[in-house]
Amino acid sequence: MQIFATDTFVLPLPPRHRFPMAKYARLRARVEAERAALGAELRIPDAATDDQLALAHDPAYIRRVAEGGLDPREIRAIGFPWSPALVERSRRSAGATIAAARAALAEGCGVNLAGGTHHAFAGRGEGFCVFNDAAVAARAMQAEGRIRRAIVVDCDVHQGNGTASILADDPTIFTLSLHGAGNFPFTKERSDLDVALADGCGDEAYLEALDDALTRALPAAAADLAIYLAGADPYVGDALGRLALTKAGLARRDALVLGRCATAGVPVAVAMAGGYAPAIDDIVEIHLESVRLAAAHAPRLAAAAAARR
Repeated sequence: MQIFATDTFVLPLPPRHRFPMAKYARLRARVEAERAALGAELRIPDAATDDQLALAHDPAYIRRVAEGGLDPREIRAIGFPWSPALVERSRRSAGATIAAARAALAEGCGVNLAGGTHHAFAGRGEGFCVFNDAAVAARAMQAEGRIRRAIVVDCDVHQGNGTASILADDPTIFTLSLHGAGNFPFTKERSDLDVALADGCGDEAYLEALDDALTRALPAAAADLAIYLAGADPYVGDALGRLALTKAGLARRDALVLGRCATAGVPVAVAMAGGYAPAIDDIVEIHLESVRLAAAHAPRLAAAAAARR
């Protein structure tokens, strides 16, 4: 299984910034320590090109990001200060999901140890998201002639509003978002299937809702590829989550998504998405378990990929 890491492209942040940038290096170190057991190759992805980004984003927005032309309001909405490192980091994160998608189509499963930047719209960013890696990667696979249809299975605790907006008029990419009803973004977009959960939702109610959503979404999508956003932020200890899943419940969530995709014969590219627990090691542990489960399901997913070729 190919795993793509971008933690060497560090985004400099002010002291006490609430985004847990340190999680990426810690996660990569943990994955490296288990690489043999995972049967994984760790790789640094290429940066997404302007042409690839333009499959989902307005060229004028891409240019403003690249040249430092975002205005103060746009910078505030993103939540990161602009720097050349922000541009490179954002390109690499999108490039990692493109690479994970190619790996999934070749081998059944691929993993981006970052990504899940689902609040980025075609012409603006917000919520710590600059470029929408899932939308870019799905469109890139179509442009390369590797797939006709895709599904984005978004299990970050926040609605994938940017993804829903970018793909709203695209019948070839199905968008599923399972998220907290009362959480950011407070004005929701319309996905192909939105499942909004009440504050305090725990393991059993969440998993029942997800099982039902997958039962509805996978046949409707008829997808050649799934891009799965395995957010750590539904965790009960997350500072921004408002749901109440345990770590064991999140592992069951990952197994459910990966297993149902394998049964449906759909290869999966996994991105980590959000996680804001005060203890960074809790976030890392949740993400690491997502990687472990991806590796465990890789043989079945590889068979699915082979059957499609």
